[in-house]
Amino acid sequence: MGGGMTTVERTQVFLLPDLGEGLSEAEIVEWRVAVGDVVTVDQSVVEVETAKAVVDVPCPYAGRVVTLHGAAGEVRPVGQPLITIAPLDGGDEPAGHATYREEERAGSGNVLIGYGTGHGGATRRRRRPRLALAPEPADTGPADAARGAGPAGGTAPAVGSVPADPARSPAALVISPIVRRLARDHGLDLTTVRGTGPGGVIRRADVEAAATAPAARLAAVPDPHVALAPAGDGDVIVPLTGVRKAIADKLSRSRREIPEVTIWVDVDATGLLETRAAINAATPDAPVSILALLARICLSGLRRFPQLNARVDTEAQRIVQSAGVHLGIAAQTDRGLLVPVLRDAQRLTTAELAAELAATTAAARAGNLPPARLTGGTFTLNNYGVFGVDGSTPIINHPEAALLGVGRIVDKPWVVDGQLAVRKVTQLSLTFDHRVCDGGVAGGFLRHVADCVERPAMLIAAV
Repeated sequence: MGGGMTTVERTQVFLLPDLGEGLSEAEIVEWRVAVGDVVTVDQSVVEVETAKAVVDVPCPYAGRVVTLHGAAGEVRPVGQPLITIAPLDGGDEPAGHATYREEERAGSGNVLIGYGTGHGGATRRRRRPRLALAPEPADTGPADAARGAGPAGGTAPAVGSVPADPARSPAALVISPIVRRLARDHGLDLTTVRGTGPGGVIRRADVEAAATAPAARLAAVPDPHVALAPAGDGDVIVPLTGVRKAIADKLSRSRREIPEVTIWVDVDATGLLETRAAINAATPDAPVSILALLARICLSGLRRFPQLNARVDTEAQRIVQSAGVHLGIAAQTDRGLLVPVLRDAQRLTTAELAAELAATTAAARAGNLPPARLTGGTFTLNNYGVFGVDGSTPIINHPEAALLGVGRIVDKPWVVDGQLAVRKVTQLSLTFDHRVCDGGVAGGFLRHVADCVERPAMLIAAV
């Protein structure tokens, strides 16, 4: 710092931070700033959409915006440049921000949806993202590579840099796991793709170009008679991005990996509706929904049949039964089907369940839930009856092991004590992973749920 650095030398590049929860990319929705704007520490600079939520990203640096890396609609991988900030001259420093230079050097240290924006600080341990999977040059030692300097004080490739001669690397040079996944989706061998990035790195555009090449199309479609017709002028094209893409990926993976079975039963829900009416008459300030009562019933069933509160770890070849019930609630939103999770729902009273469900579904529809609230479920409750349908064979929310579906509650003829009567009837369906249990356990759970719906007093006996 003593020699004085030029504005260019002191330019700060803010990389798209680690979004957590296994997220590796984000789509730019809208820039909050433009080139030339002055920003302060922790000012929101861009709105991005991940597979879990739409979030505002704050920048840990203060200064003037030099470059915006990416346009609206573009997908940026984690660890790649997002925005470049240059320091302000003394006369340009905004009023009230005289200490911005110190903040700029230290980083804000604030937390955004579970990850820090700070890029420095003596007590903060930094983890530099590894941008390439290619081997380091042989003459670069660990210490020199970490500093980015060679033994003679010159510049050496930093950790994760790409060799100057791509032919020396036995494998394809790929910076991002997104590129690898894209190649896998197109059935492309990356060793056959020519990289146009620095040092021969294969970029997303290279994979897309290879996938649209005539040879690639023929290889991807062995039988030309089954090739898809090109889009017509009047066709509506909906890109699979953001939440919609995450939903498609998860559901496809669920169908590929989980041998699911669906069983169902019709139940008389008249007693459940009467119980709800009695509870709400006694506590009008804290009303309880039917969904909350069904959640309470599911928790009772999972306490009796914990095999369904589980997931299959395919890599370790084991079944993991969760100690707590992290209850997912399927919620239809403008951005698609989301499944917010109530952590340790078994610890909540029925009134607390009702309040949490109302607040959580409202936040999900408003797009205000952080990504951490949309993952980690162990069992899902899906009330598809709100769409006016009686039954369904839903797809399990991977990697969970089971899902209870509830149809609409309608008046139907029903036999009560040998007499025909009109009752409030609904259909319950349980879709379960046949690897975690057999029909006896699944049937026992569904029957317990049905009995509690028909005779809610059984919940007291089951405690």
